[in-house]
Amino acid sequence: MVRKKQEVSRRETLLNELASECESPEEFMDLLRDLKKSLLEKALDAEMDHHLGYRKHETSGRGSGNSRNGKSRKTVQGEFGKTEIETPRDRNGTFEPKLVAKHQRRFPGFDQKIIALFAKGMTTRDIADAMQELYEVEVSHDLISQVTESVQSEVVAWRSRPLEEVYPVLFMDGLVVSIRSEGKIVKHTIYLALAINLEGKKELLGLWISKTEGAKFWLSVLTDLKNRGVNDIFIACVDGLTGFPDAIQSVFPRTQVQLCIVHLVRNSLNFVSYKDRKEIAKQLKAVYRAPTLEAAEDALDEFAQSWDDKYPMISKSWRNHWP
Repeated sequence: MVRKKQEVSRRETLLNELASECESPEEFMDLLRDLKKSLLEKALDAEMDHHLGYRKHETSGRGSGNSRNGKSRKTVQGEFGKTEIETPRDRNGTFEPKLVAKHQRRFPGFDQKIIALFAKGMTTRDIADAMQELYEVEVSHDLISQVTESVQSEVVAWRSRPLEEVYPVLFMDGLVVSIRSEGKIVKHTIYLALAINLEGKKELLGLWISKTEGAKFWLSVLTDLKNRGVNDIFIACVDGLTGFPDAIQSVFPRTQVQLCIVHLVRNSLNFVSYKDRKEIAKQLKAVYRAPTLEAAEDALDEFAQSWDDKYPMISKSWRNHWP
C-alpha cells in the first residue's frame, strides 16, 4: 500500500512539473506542442516494440524475420496547430500503428488526452483507462507500461540535467495548482527556481513539492542546484520566503537576497479598487524606478500624501520592506 501511494505521488508530480513550467499562454501552447510531438513519437516507438516483440537494439530481435526500417515524416493537425512527427516503419510492411493510423492527418482531442494521462490518479487501472481512451482500442498492459515509462524517462532526465556554474539572477517562488488526487481535486504549491543565465535568457532550473517551505526545505532545493553544477548565484529574488536567507547563506554565502518588486506591487494592488489601480500602479512605479534613494523616499512620501487616507496599508507595507 505504501509503495502504491509513493508511485501515485511520484506520477502526480509529473503533471505539476509540466504545468508549472509555463509563464504565459504562448509558452503553454509551445510546451503542449512539444509534449504532443514527444509523446506521439514515443508511443509509436512503443507500438513498434510491441509489434516486433523486442525493443530497439535488443539481441532477441536478431533473426526474428522482421526489423525496423527507419522512419517517415508526417504532419498531423490538432486543436493547437500542426505538429510534424516521425512514424517508424518495419521491413515487412506489416506495422499498422493504432495511435496515428497510416494516412491519418488529423488528431482531434489529443491535447486534452495528454493532460488526462498525467492528471488521472496514475494507478495501473487509471493508466489503462487513459491509454484506452487515447487509442480508442483495447491495448495490453505491456504496451501501456512501455508507453508511460518512455514518457516518464524524459521528465526524470530533465529533473536531473546538469546546470551552468553561474547564474546572475535566481527567482524562487511558488505556484498553486489544482490536480486530481485519489478522485478529488486538491490544491498543491509547486515551488520553482527560475534563473536568468549568462546569455540573458530565462531558464527553469527545477520544480519541487513540499507541505512546508521552511529553511530545511529550501536548503534541500539549493543543495540540489549545487549538486547539479551551480557554483555561484549573484542575486536571489524572493517574496520573503520563510527560512530562505539562512538556507542560501549556507549553500551560496556570497549571494545577495533581493525582495521581488513584482510581488510587492501585486500585494499592494490587492487593497485597491479597480478604478484606482492604474493610477496607484503608476505612482508606485515612480518609487521603485527612482534613480536615487532620496528620490525614491520623496516619491513614497508623495504617494502616502495622495493615498494614505484611502489605502493606508500600501505605504506602510513599503516602509516595512524599505531596507
